[in-house]
Amino acid sequence: METPEPNLDPSESLKLITETISKTKEDLKEHGFCFMLWGWLIAIASISFYMLHHFTDFKYYFLPFPVLVAIGIVVTLLYYRRRRDLSETYLTYYLKRMWIVLASCFIIVVLANVFQHHQPFMYTILIGGIGTLVSGIVLRFRPLLVGGVLFLVAYIFSVDVQQQLIPLIQGIAVITGYLIPGYLLKYSKA
Repeated sequence: METPEPNLDPSESLKLITETISKTKEDLKEHGFCFMLWGWLIAIASISFYMLHHFTDFKYYFLPFPVLVAIGIVVTLLYYRRRRDLSETYLTYYLKRMWIVLASCFIIVVLANVFQHHQPFMYTILIGGIGTLVSGIVLRFRPLLVGGVLFLVAYIFSVDVQQQLIPLIQGIAVITGYLIPGYLLKYSKA
């Protein structure tokens, strides 16, 4: 049994179209929050890791990562829980699920590397680049697309650089790949 389509007069149709476009623009800007949040957290963690490891004798130089990532997970979950009541576009649905899968990959890669006593930075740069590039393509937002490409360039660059510099490269990749596009997305006139 089919549901009958509502008959809208021209002004109601125009209002519905305007509301839909406005909602899509609002959703687009909302994607900037997570890029800014995770950009700040991972940039601070990466640069702190590098500084603590190379310029101090602090035994737990890796601590910025678990602390800031835990904070990021809690803030992200609270953010999306608050938005749960709002209607979700297909685009938001897709991007949210893609980043959940990528977050799972981040966790698996980090844990596997930690258990093998390796640094996971190269892999996390690559995963971040893939997610950012796909987000830029799907959102049709050039700064995110460029940010994803810069992540991938950072990955390629980190293949042939001293291991101890890779956290610093990740920090720079996150600033150019998450933070700058995140702010541009948040304040875009899209």
